[in-house]
Amino acid sequence: MKNRQYCQSCGMPMDMDANGGGTEKDGTKSAKYCSHCYQNGEFVGGDLSIEEYVKFVRNENKKSKCSLIGKFCVWFFIRKPFLKNLERWKGK
Repeated sequence: MKNRQYCQSCGMPMDMDANGGGTEKDGTKSAKYCSHCYQNGEFVGGDLSIEEYVKFVRNENKKSKCSLIGKFCVWFFIRKPFLKNLERWKGK
């Protein structure tokens, strides 16, 4: 069985990122963060608190034309108990 990697900001499986991961400042792919969360060596939306991040994701989700299943997945992944286990949010 394959050991799956997850974005350490949002929890999305990295193999589901159509862009193959976020990017560092030098253009290399990030091994930790997906392209939805991390671009050019910075977090999308800036350095947010976990509460600000949840609000940001909810607002972006409302704007999207995502399916009901997609909206459920977003809801599932932005629960604070889940997020607090990811590297970006540990200790925050």
